[in-house]
Amino acid sequence: MGEQQMYWYAIAPLDVLLFREAKPFSPGESAWAKGLFPPFPSTVFQALRSTLSKDVKDLDFMGPFLLSPQDRLCFPTPKDLVAVKWGLKTQKTDEETEEEEPKEDNLDDTASDWHRTLRLQPVDRTDEAWEHLLFDEAGLAPMVAPFRELVEEDNRREFFCRPYPWITAEALSEYLQGKELTDSTQFQEDPWNVQIMPHIQMQADKRQVKDEDGYFTEVAIRLKPGWRLVAGISIKLQETVVRLGGEGHRAIVIPFTLSHAEQTLLNPQTNTTGDFAYLLTPGLAVKEEAIYGVYPRDWQPILAGCVSDRPVLWGGVSQIRRKLVISFGKENQERTASQIPSGSSSPNSEAKGDEEFALLPQRAFVPPGTVYIFNQIPSETEALLPKPESTGNWLTSFQKLNYGKLLWGNRPL
Repeated sequence: MGEQQMYWYAIAPLDVLLFREAKPFSPGESAWAKGLFPPFPSTVFQALRSTLSKDVKDLDFMGPFLLSPQDRLCFPTPKDLVAVKWGLKTQKTDEETEEEEPKEDNLDDTASDWHRTLRLQPVDRTDEAWEHLLFDEAGLAPMVAPFRELVEEDNRREFFCRPYPWITAEALSEYLQGKELTDSTQFQEDPWNVQIMPHIQMQADKRQVKDEDGYFTEVAIRLKPGWRLVAGISIKLQETVVRLGGEGHRAIVIPFTLSHAEQTLLNPQTNTTGDFAYLLTPGLAVKEEAIYGVYPRDWQPILAGCVSDRPVLWGGVSQIRRKLVISFGKENQERTASQIPSGSSSPNSEAKGDEEFALLPQRAFVPPGTVYIFNQIPSETEALLPKPESTGNWLTSFQKLNYGKLLWGNRPL
């Protein structure tokens, strides 16, 4: 599918942003509606699409990505990347006795004081360090940190940690070329703060909160000063204001020009040159109901390893239809007579009403930043999406919105 020319736009929020995750929750005491950020491609696409007439169709879209105050694009840090920093061989554990114990690696710790990076590798089953651990012979080899590449000196040695979760386009390009990254300023912390927003619903004609479904808290996102989203769409837009996310919060849309290097990174001339792939946007490996897979089944024979994270759930119209149960007890006497079916005489009886409309997570997406290491290049190299085996245009929509876009690179020798 040939892509149309992309026009890029910086999207600057005017207030907090609300992107509720798709996991269901029940409003009530202590109920939390968790947030999801950055938003999914379809959310930002529809915001930009709202500025156009309904006659405009078949648009391509890419994004959203993060844009720093210095106009640098930032993407999810590759999940196989580990940082290396210097540290003392031992650390004090008791100030009174000055006892010391060996310091350990911590891959859960993110830091900025590292001096180089390495990559997780498929475990070497012949290495004596792993000979007493059991692995599934039919599955992929676990990905482990290359501890034998760490350097040790007289009173210090190298330790593993994690780089920050966002990487600049320049550093990502070097990573795809197999280069060792040494500049920690090319990585960024999450450039937003979380704001908790309470919601209440009052009883009709009373100054009291509803006992049920009356209170819950929601997580809003406030980008740090100067940070924006950036996205591309295959049509020219004027500078405008759009609604973005829940509750009508708005953002300014301003034309933006990518650098030549950024354009080359996002749209390489030759898509498949290398032995590993980096997932740029949320991907969908399988589409079967109630099944989540990080990679398609036909990839397993040719995969050497994979590094991913928990799935990102996204919603849709639920395929499950339940009849609404209408109760006619004393607590529901406020219902109108039109809701009570004829022939129902019991004050505490129940009846089945219309089918309930529900928005539930319909798909579990592979998170951006996932890395696939191949022994052999797969037949599909552009995107992590299911094969078009079923009818319907949902897959075409995913392709037009560049879900599951793969960037290819070469592992270090």
